[in-house]
Amino acid sequence: MAVHAPARPATARAPEPVRRRRGGAGYWVYLVPSAVLFLAVVIVPFLMNIGTSFTRWSGVGTPRWIGLDNYRRLLTDETFWASFQHNVALIVAMAILPTMFGLVLAAALFDYIGKRFGARTASALRAAYYLPQVLPVAVAGVVWGWMLHPSYGALNEVLKAVGVGSLAQNWLGDPDIALASVMGIMVWFQLGYPVVIFMAGLQRVDPALYEAAEIDGASWWRRFWHITIPQIRPEIFVVLLTCTIAALKVFGPIFVLTRGGPGKATMVPSYFSYQNFFEKANVGYGSAIATVLAIIIVIVTFLFLRVQERKP
Repeated sequence: MAVHAPARPATARAPEPVRRRRGGAGYWVYLVPSAVLFLAVVIVPFLMNIGTSFTRWSGVGTPRWIGLDNYRRLLTDETFWASFQHNVALIVAMAILPTMFGLVLAAALFDYIGKRFGARTASALRAAYYLPQVLPVAVAGVVWGWMLHPSYGALNEVLKAVGVGSLAQNWLGDPDIALASVMGIMVWFQLGYPVVIFMAGLQRVDPALYEAAEIDGASWWRRFWHITIPQIRPEIFVVLLTCTIAALKVFGPIFVLTRGGPGKATMVPSYFSYQNFFEKANVGYGSAIATVLAIIIVIVTFLFLRVQERKP
């Protein structure tokens, strides 16, 4: 007669998903401190700013409710619209040009300098490009103010020394060229950031792609256009988004270099808002400017993210 082995009891598996659920829920605890800080530092002040934008208030006393009057005033304020035009120019200087130059420089450092002169040389040049990002904005602004001073600035002295003193200008004091001067400074200041991001992105590109293209006789420029740019598309979107946001809310360089002048030649929305807040004691109007600027930044961010989600 056949002897059957005793049946093994079924293993209970119910506690496993419970443990998973408990472990997953536990991770949310670590988000609480940052969520509280975000609520206290960003959300609550932003909501208070929106509320203040519907009032007329000098910063002391009781605000007086005026509804949409501040926003109606914005629609006819020439300085407000001019400040956004200047902001568009700064987007070119802080986002578009640094991204273009940063792509070429990063590809050259990674694909040419690194292979020909070694990784240390490429790293040293990368650090040199990134150095302006490390400098405090106030220090960099003061140094550039000295260099561009019309009387004793280094730039004018160099122009005179090489025999082209007629090109010397009041770089930050002439309304016709002040914005262009600030744009040049911001290109210098912003260039290192995309170079570092793009060089990090190039680390994940398969070297076999470059080798195959080189064997097929592709020039450096064709390899850059057909391999480098498509492969680091996510990094390009990140750089364009972050630099565009930085350009929209730029304040420090304008404050240090020109204070929005001469006249209103370099006025931007962030400094125009600051001016109404602290210099003109028109807190309600300054809040309206800040609210519109914040909404524009949110819209731009949303559009960038939607474009990035599309498959090439």
